[in-house]
Amino acid sequence: MTTTLERPAPPITAPPRNPGLPLDLGAVRQVRVNRSAVERRAATLGTRRTVKKEWQAAWLLRAITCMDLTTLAGDDTPGTVRRLCAKARQPVRQDLLAALNLTGPPLTVGAVCVYHNLVPVAVAALAGSGIPVAAVSTGFPAGQTPLRLKIEEIKESVAAGAAEIDIVISRAHVLTGNWPALYDEVAAFRDACGPAHMKTILATGELAMLRQVGQASLVCMQAGADFIKTSTGKEAVNAVLPVGLVMVRAIREYFEQTGHRVGFKPAGGIRSAKEALEWLILMKEELGDPWLRPALFRLGASSLLADIERQLSHYVTGHYAAGHHNPMA
Repeated sequence: MTTTLERPAPPITAPPRNPGLPLDLGAVRQVRVNRSAVERRAATLGTRRTVKKEWQAAWLLRAITCMDLTTLAGDDTPGTVRRLCAKARQPVRQDLLAALNLTGPPLTVGAVCVYHNLVPVAVAALAGSGIPVAAVSTGFPAGQTPLRLKIEEIKESVAAGAAEIDIVISRAHVLTGNWPALYDEVAAFRDACGPAHMKTILATGELAMLRQVGQASLVCMQAGADFIKTSTGKEAVNAVLPVGLVMVRAIREYFEQTGHRVGFKPAGGIRSAKEALEWLILMKEELGDPWLRPALFRLGASSLLADIERQLSHYVTGHYAAGHHNPMA
């Protein structure tokens, strides 16, 4: 099959910063979430709309540009990271790109996300590509380390070349309703990030209620988070649409009240092209086109890219390629 598609815009390495606000406890306490309504709305995202043929291919290409290609395994090595970075530079096989007749700038992912100690390796491997390196920090994934060590880890990652920092909050502050402590912690992290953009991981699978998800989202944005992120990928439950809906509606309300755009990153358990499309539909319907760019939307994933490439192969050839034809990295 021959078609012509415009390449999505390349990753934007300098998304708008969120300056934050003073903590507004009144607004935090007023947060309410109707769980049944949220679940009903989330259930429609994959059923009310369908994206087919060349439109599906275009949406999947957009998903690639919004992907934080990630490796956060205990057996990560410099070689693993270099291979991942090579895939980040060329996320789709050249023969598929040629068949799609893409026009425009080179297709790359939004960022590469690694552990702190592998940041220098990723920075060197991505030199000249314009792809930022994101480092997980602050005692990832549990966040159970002293605050001074968390801050030092952030500073060292930035010094090593990380342009984005994915921090984890202390879940205890949310579970106990200690919003001033959460605000102060996230504000301290934001200060330590300096020029690096900060994605704040709520680890929603470890929070008790959707209301707490909404409250934590608001507090983190008030404290200056540039992105709010669902999960570390290490919890029993990671990125799910009802949680995402609560978070993006908090982003929408924050934007309507302040004029500041905050990004959103679902992460963990997103493995199929179909799931990626559902998250893109969520962003378009709830936040609109400005949030369909890597400056304000990222998909945290490791195995997702392989399935997207597989679907693009099916679109081009009419059949699914064997797995070894579409390696992740």
